[in-house]
Amino acid sequence: MKRMTRVALITSGGDCQGLNAAIRGVAKALYEHIDNIEIFGMYDGYRGLIEGDYKYMEPKDFSGILTEGGTILGTSRQKYIPGKDIVDDAGNSLIPAMLDTYNRLNLDCLVIMGGNGTQKSAKLIMDAGMNVVTLPKTIDNDIYGTDTTFGFQSAVDIATNVIDYIHSTASSHGRIFVVELMGRDAGWLTLNAGIASGADVILIPEIPYDLNKVAAVIEARKKKGRSFSIVACAEGAVAADEAVLDEETKRHNRENSLYPTVSYAIAAKLEELTGQETRVTVPGHYQRGGPPCPYDRVLATQFGAAAAELIELHQYGRMVAIQNGQIVSVPLDDAASRTKFLPVDHPMIKVARDIGISFGD
Repeated sequence: MKRMTRVALITSGGDCQGLNAAIRGVAKALYEHIDNIEIFGMYDGYRGLIEGDYKYMEPKDFSGILTEGGTILGTSRQKYIPGKDIVDDAGNSLIPAMLDTYNRLNLDCLVIMGGNGTQKSAKLIMDAGMNVVTLPKTIDNDIYGTDTTFGFQSAVDIATNVIDYIHSTASSHGRIFVVELMGRDAGWLTLNAGIASGADVILIPEIPYDLNKVAAVIEARKKKGRSFSIVACAEGAVAADEAVLDEETKRHNRENSLYPTVSYAIAAKLEELTGQETRVTVPGHYQRGGPPCPYDRVLATQFGAAAAELIELHQYGRMVAIQNGQIVSVPLDDAASRTKFLPVDHPMIKVARDIGISFGD
């Protein structure tokens, strides 16, 4: 009798649209191409692997989930010491417990779906002796080695929709609106949503801003008869005078700020500089919720099918990716090695500048 192949699915870190589509894609392709297959779902990300909390999954479990947001398996975050370990609150390594569950279930592979941090922690799991295939998911689109991630386009659609709706009220009242979008380290989401929604100013982590220059743009708009302005601001946007500070000082400044987030600080200063009423909108986790858009459903399914093929071929230690429109895989070592920041000379930034969008620089 042919040996049973046993695979466990894990969704780790923050949720986003397309996780269930990816889960479904992996499972359906495994069932199609591997005769003797058993699939387990680990509950709440790495917690399930650590505590041995899992479910044996059947084909019916993957039915009807293509369009569902979130993840049917649940997710969580674990403390991660970069390049060293995954630990509990007391600093104890959790990798031995993960390896124990992996061995007790006699698993052949873990399929781990997650963002930038998850790719890095998955490498530690791989280095500990577990076979791993990963899928890149995040609304930030900041995973190295892939042109895009599932969840990103859905978030762009939502963020664009939010700014579209803000336009009418901003215009009606002649206000400045600062719309804070997700993106702590990378500006991909804010750039794309800002261009798609016709924002006047885009502030991203990669290009430190000067609010005097932003205010000048707004004043120039008023002189041309444009009574309102829209500022699309990434949550990780940083002022030019802050950007030169060391990380400890930046953290101290954030913790002692009078404002809950960067957009409120920006709004207060712009109102002071321009004398124009300024408001803030923070869609927050709304950007990560709801059903995946059709593009993400297709991409997540493609990634899932490619992960199943890697398992069938025993090609472990790789992350599925899309490059130049083609589904490929890259070594997990590479994917986990760095963050994919938005290059300041990216063609889309040039497009934005060409149509008059300011980056506050």
